[in-house]
Amino acid sequence: MRPGPDLDLNVNTPATRSAHDHAYAGVRVAVLGASGFIGRWLTRALWEAGAETGLLIRDAVRARRVLADHGTRDATLIEVDLTEPLAVRKAMASFRPSVTFNATGYGVDDRERDASLGMRINGEMVHCAAQAAADCLDREWPGAHFVQLGSALEYGTAGGDLIETTPPNPTTWYGTSKLAGTRHLEAVCRRSPAFRGVTARLFMVYGPGEHAGRLFPTLISAASSNDMITLSAGHQKKDFTYVEDAAQGCLRLGASAAREGEVVNLATGKLTMVRRFVEMAADELDLRANRLEFGAVEVRPGEMNHDPVRLDRLRSLTGWAPSTSIQQGIRATLTFLRSGCVHGR
Repeated sequence: MRPGPDLDLNVNTPATRSAHDHAYAGVRVAVLGASGFIGRWLTRALWEAGAETGLLIRDAVRARRVLADHGTRDATLIEVDLTEPLAVRKAMASFRPSVTFNATGYGVDDRERDASLGMRINGEMVHCAAQAAADCLDREWPGAHFVQLGSALEYGTAGGDLIETTPPNPTTWYGTSKLAGTRHLEAVCRRSPAFRGVTARLFMVYGPGEHAGRLFPTLISAASSNDMITLSAGHQKKDFTYVEDAAQGCLRLGASAAREGEVVNLATGKLTMVRRFVEMAADELDLRANRLEFGAVEVRPGEMNHDPVRLDRLRSLTGWAPSTSIQQGIRATLTFLRSGCVHGR
């Protein structure tokens, strides 16, 4: 049973979602990393669109709990160790998806610090999964066969307006490993005729399910205490994208006519200072301004402070761009959490 009106927490209206929703009805879709932050919302969106989903996950018990919190039902759960190429290939071959979404991302959680493991999961595993998807190619599916969720950190210190042709210059092992995944997908597309893969390059995604220790979850946790909140000066600018918009954008790209191996920026196209985001969240959380210690800590090493993100290609392919405002996204997140659903577990 789908969530009733009291739990329908989507910001987008049905009218903005109908075109790509119809594209997935009855289509067999694999999702890697389905119980992760973005993966759970991507899975929910696919379920709402009527897709037949196969979820490649590490822990079926945890995945069932997380997905139930998000109103997702009737998915096929396939337990697999994503660090084992043979296991990934077998899982993909047994499910035979028309479309695959890779929402894995080792290193987003601050506790994940093994750079070599990150390269295996974020880089090498993409090659394995994409090749497996190409081996069971559905030539009747008109969209992309593989959608890779990339990262803004692939751009690194690249300056100027960020357009997809901007040469990447990652400065962190996470950004380097995600760029490796993008390159692996491009290589599979070059070698596999008719196989279409696209990388959705995501920016500052926030919302329900974010890992503890990130900016918004830290503010939410602080609301239940009286402690001071130590922050950087917050002058760096980010393109804050609400998680449901990110998921919807991935679905739209999956149903689009993207070129083989293409990279597409998925963001709002609007920059906001981190300090302003904090102030808006604090206002919704009733956090007093005198508890916010801006400038008490240094900006994290490798944190981006980038120029505007260009969305020309996203709009050309989908006729759409994320429209949820930061205030709407903050309020939707708090509504979700206050409904009694589990956050990030």
